[in-house]
Amino acid sequence: MNLYEHTIIARQDTSPSQLKQLQEKYSKIVEKNKGDVVKLENWGLMNLSYLIKKNRKGNYIHFKIKANGKILSELEKNEKIDRNLLRFLTVKVKKFDLETDYFKKSDEKELEKFQKNKYEKKK
Repeated sequence: MNLYEHTIIARQDTSPSQLKQLQEKYSKIVEKNKGDVVKLENWGLMNLSYLIKKNRKGNYIHFKIKANGKILSELEKNEKIDRNLLRFLTVKVKKFDLETDYFKKSDEKELEKFQKNKYEKKK
């Protein structure tokens, strides 16, 4: 099985419940075809570099997937016909970076560092 990072951009007016449904829908497609979703990250609403289908912003969802090419073609086939999605991108990687959260807010990062240091001092 190969390792892939797969990112989808949903429309800016997509509700949180619809985003949850999108996450579940595409996770089920991967798992139904004997793939594995290693990590799922919701990066949230971010500005787009340019207008895509009259949208200035998009909700980003990022999957780290163990799968073969057949699973990805099935996934992308479903994404092409989904009207809630603006774009999708799949990149094959050699190794997953499961440690870093690139789009976590700085306040959350500082809180996490504080809690980690506090825990290490107790040891």
